[in-house]
Order: sequence, then C-alpha cells, then structure tokens
Amino acid sequence: MEGYPIPILLFGSRHVELITGKKTTTIRKLWKKPLSPGDRLHCYWNLVSKERKKLFEANVTDVEVIKYGDLIKNDLLACEEGYGNAKELEKDFKKLYPEDNSDSSLFQVIRFTKLPIESWEGKKVDEKTMITKRADILFDVGKFNKSVICYNAALKFDPHDIYLLNKTGDNLSRLGRFEEAIECYDKAIKVDTNNEYIYNNKAIALLNSKQPIEALQCSDKAMEINSNNEFVLYWRGFILEMLGEFDSALEFYDQILSINFEDPDVWNAKGNILSELERIEEALFCYEKALELCLEEPPNAGMWNRKGNALMELGRFEEALNCYDEALNLENRNDTFICNKGVALLELNQYNKAIECFEKTLVLNPSNEDARILKDECLENL
Repeated sequence: MEGYPIPILLFGSRHVELITGKKTTTIRKLWKKPLSPGDRLHCYWNLVSKERKKLFEANVTDVEVIKYGDLIKNDLLACEEGYGNAKELEKDFKKLYPEDNSDSSLFQVIRFTKLPIESWEGKKVDEKTMITKRADILFDVGKFNKSVICYNAALKFDPHDIYLLNKTGDNLSRLGRFEEAIECYDKAIKVDTNNEYIYNNKAIALLNSKQPIEALQCSDKAMEINSNNEFVLYWRGFILEMLGEFDSALEFYDQILSINFEDPDVWNAKGNILSELERIEEALFCYEKALELCLEEPPNAGMWNRKGNALMELGRFEEALNCYDEALNLENRNDTFICNKGVALLELNQYNKAIECFEKTLVLNPSNEDARILKDECLENL
C-alpha cells in the first residue's frame, strides 16, 4: 500500500456485512508501513480494477500482528473475516497470497470503527444510493440472503422509502419469509395507498403463505387502482386458478391477451387451465402459441412437456415424443419428462425403449411408482 497518502482497504463484494457495520475486522498481509490505532482508513468495494466504489471511512481501533501458521488454526479469527472456519480461510489465502503462506509469514488483524459521513476527510458518497445499488445487483443475480441485508441497511437511512420497502418485501418473498414480506408491503401501503404494484406483490405473498382468500381481497385493491395493468391481471387470474375458479381465471387471461396478444406466459397459463378442464384441443393451441412466441428467450422445458401431455391426450404419440425430447434437451435429468417419454414410447409399442426410460426414471427417483408399474407393463408385452 506504499505510495498512498492515506491507507486504503479494498473489499470484495462478499463482505456485505461491512454495510451494516457488523464487520469491523479484516486480515491482511503485514504492510511495510504497518497500521496503528488511530489511523484513518478509506474503504472501497473493489468491484472491478478500474472502477472502485467508496464504501466509507473508518478509524483503526486495534492492530494485531499474527503469524500465518497461527492464523490458519484460529477459527474465531476466520469467522470474523467472513469464513466458516480456519480451513476455508487457509484455502482462500493460499490463492490471495501465494508467496506468503509459510508459517512465519506475518499478517495484521485490523479492527476498525466506521465513521459517520460528516466526519469523513475525503470525498463523501450517497450511502443510501450506494447500498441500494449493491442490493439491486445482488438481487438480480439471485443472492437473496445478501441482498436482503443490503436492503435493510438502506432502509435505516429512510424507513419510508417506497422502493426499498417494496424490494425488501420482494426479497423476503424469494427467501420464503412471506409474513415478513407482507409486513414490508403493509409499511409501503401506509406511505402510498395508490400503488397497484405493492398491493399486487402483497397478494402474491399472501397466496404463497396459503391465504388465497386474503390474496384475492388484496388483488381487489390493485384492480381498483388499475384494472388494465397486465401484471395485476395475470396474478389475479393465477389466484383465481388456485381457488379453482377456472372460468373466471380464463376471463382475466383473455383480458390480458386482448391487450397484449403476444405474451407467451399468458398463453401457457391459459393452456394449463384448459388442460385442467379437459379442453385439450384448445389447450394444445395455447401451448403452440406460447412456444411460437418465445422469441427473445428459448421456451422452457415445462412448456414442451405440457404440449407433449396435450398431444398424448389427443393420441398424437409421435408428436408428443418429439416434445418430450425437446424438454429433455433442456433438462436431461428431469425424471417426470423421462417417464412421460416412456409413456409415449409404450403407446407406440416401443417397449424396449420405454423400459430404458422407466429404468432411468427410477435411478433418478426411486419413489416414482408410476415408472415401476409401467416398466412391469412393458415387460409383460415383450
């Protein structure tokens, strides 16, 4: 670090607890000019080498010099640094410090206290914005345990921020913490009573927490605000579907298609209900439309499987077999798809190939009784 006018610490994005103030320790190779209590630190995310983002400034409270041989046996210090145990730390440090992992190599354990922004010496940052951006990035890549920490930290700057309350609710829903998510949506609704998206998100959380009637009531609120919002209409249809009100659900899916005829998800959802109602020809049309409209992204395996199921119902076994093959090209270890392919082969009297499918199904899922029974049926026909 020699050459910097002030000590600078770079942190990887895995250290999200820096944001909350829970992480107040870091372990680094001993510098030529060691740190001392009272030194000022400037701390950054080292997101990419050419674009460092300032986190905060901190005051060094304690510095302990430790030999590498002792460090890699110290589980407590490893946990303070964010590892599960000393073995994890050792594995990572061998990569970080390939020339400094002899037992006598010296490292410094730096303890620090984050300073309030009004006490910073250098450039100040908008902490709320910085933390929110970090939360959004983590959310978008599916690191929900970390992103919820960041959203909660950002809320400390403004507990009434609609965006943050809504995103925190979404994040908690992804983690299956639906009651907490509902609390966040309720806080957001108190601030903004005219936001259909928040009512709709609360409805989804209520549905996931097995409160479908309450979910429908919340959807009513969203519909009162904007009855043409496709997102609201879709989830209202889905809630009605979960309540077994299939005809009403179809009405809402049709309403969306009158607004946006080219929504593959809605065609797929409509196909599922028609299939449930045993209106197979209509369901097949919907599945074909959904597959046709997946232009930006390839159709998912489930769509191919559902189309195959509809074709099976109509006795079009060769076409069904092609659909199951398409599904398995995307998810080749899905035991349901493999079993369905076996059924199509059975109907086509291709017993040996069907047996192969059922045996593979049972390897992947030994509790699949359908595959076991169907395999025996094939053996009887050989």
